Amino acid sequence: MAIIETFGLSRYFGKNTAVEDLTLTVEAGEILGFLGPNGAGKTTTIRILAGMIAPTKGHAIVAGHRTDRDVERLHEIVGMLTQTPGLYDRLSAKRNLEYFASFYPSIEAQSQVEKYLRLMGLWERCDDKVGTFSKGMKQRLALARALVHEPKVLFLDEPTAGLDPEAAGEVRQLIRTLREEGRTIFLSTHNLNEAEMLCNRIAVIHTRLLALDTPEQLRRRFFRRQIVVQLEASDAKVTEVVKRLSFVQEVREEGNQLILSLTDSERNRPELVKAIVEAGGRVVAVSEKQYPLEEVYLRLIREGNVNES
Repeated sequence: MAIIETFGLSRYFGKNTAVEDLTLTVEAGEILGFLGPNGAGKTTTIRILAGMIAPTKGHAIVAGHRTDRDVERLHEIVGMLTQTPGLYDRLSAKRNLEYFASFYPSIEAQSQVEKYLRLMGLWERCDDKVGTFSKGMKQRLALARALVHEPKVLFLDEPTAGLDPEAAGEVRQLIRTLREEGRTIFLSTHNLNEAEMLCNRIAVIHTRLLALDTPEQLRRRFFRRQIVVQLEASDAKVTEVVKRLSFVQEVREEGNQLILSLTDSERNRPELVKAIVEAGGRVVAVSEKQYPLEEVYLRLIREGNVNES
């Protein structure tokens, strides 16, 4: 079931186009990675979906509410983590959360504050002023603030930007925990590895939507599926035997490896290995060639720029 839907969503700032004709859906319980270069419209899209600004054209529905009409109700059921959390440094972590929890009279603030401070590993520091916290701790507190009212949808805008590797890893683990709880998360990030680790599907935007699919399907859009056979040693005789196999479409040598394209990678693999062994080759490992998501992303952005020119 779709919990986020956009219909021709566009936003202009004077003569500048931030988002153009964005149509997509996000399913309940899904983490959607939202990728694009600076100025691509990612933050603008999140602000529209969270009811912070209205679209110029088109509309969006989040958890059954029009983002440009049911704004008050929308704010009760979405949570948002911005790039600059805006916490009160002179207040304690507990007091910060209590203040924000007070905006939602339907929740039991004390228990919710304790629940999320504990979940974020901050309970032992709950009475300390936020100004004494590291950037990673502030980010975890900001995530607690976004969750304290138990939102149906969570918008995360660059949640690990500027964090050291340890702090970024902690935030990613928290996002995994939220995914396991079935939260719907709209995740804007520049970190392609992060997107691949965390997201069910990935949307690539450059003002317009360039692609929306799983990481694996995005790879297959640009790269033919290939099998890598690692041999103990290169062998010209083995290579010639492999080239003559009817189901081998392409083969090349890279050191002790054979890189192959097959008619049917799953069905042909056992027959391929059998032929190599019978030809005297000693197989060390068989795997599928992996292309970094970065290569897919860069090709999408380049294609998008070509289409716009």
